[in-house]
Amino acid sequence: MPSALIADDEPNLSAELASRLMRFWPELEIVGMPRDGVDALAQLNEKRPDFAFLDIRMPGIDGLKVAQLANDVRVVFVTAYDAHAVEAFETSAVDYLLKPVTDERLLRCIARLQRQGAPTADAATAAVTACGLSDAMPIRWLTIGVKDATKLVSIDDVLFFQATDKYTEAVTSEQRHLIRTPLKELLPRLDGDRFAQVHRGVIVAYKAIDRIERDLLGRLRIHLIGHDAVLPVSRAYAALFKQM
Repeated sequence: MPSALIADDEPNLSAELASRLMRFWPELEIVGMPRDGVDALAQLNEKRPDFAFLDIRMPGIDGLKVAQLANDVRVVFVTAYDAHAVEAFETSAVDYLLKPVTDERLLRCIARLQRQGAPTADAATAAVTACGLSDAMPIRWLTIGVKDATKLVSIDDVLFFQATDKYTEAVTSEQRHLIRTPLKELLPRLDGDRFAQVHRGVIVAYKAIDRIERDLLGRLRIHLIGHDAVLPVSRAYAALFKQM
């Protein structure tokens, strides 16, 4: 069953569009209706819908930036402004709908989406391979739940990741953030030139390392720049820091 997310800071407009989509395309499942760009990006990452109907001017992050950061979703911009059309299609948008959207125009958009279908893993992999990149683009942002809000943390700010009993901690110079992604699932999505696993429960950013010392028992310990955490290095990963 195809699925879609509708992001608009006007809940009445989201509800109206959802109602019309369900009327014209009964098979389509609406999986979320966030009201700002940060929540939209978080829900896109969590729910992985096939399609996203995005307003451009939203609080937090605008729809254009959300489209740039989102992966494996076909984007339709729904906006009252025609000035962003060129920039929108540069983000590989499927369509650009001007408010108020007529039934005829919405039906043409639905027909286009149905012809193109949902993005597939094979298609995404082929596109990435054609660019000479790895099987998946490295993540650039983490979406962190904070009470009733969602916060974006740049991957550039993370010093290390550490596994806990149920979650993973993403540690920056100032805070510890809990994320739900297990360490083993996170590792393939990180840039291998910037991060290294040094223990079954620890991934560290190379740029955060100050020095590696050996303790009295011969175990390697990583000391960080500007942070008091000391990270263990297991024997399986000790070769990473073998002296040249």
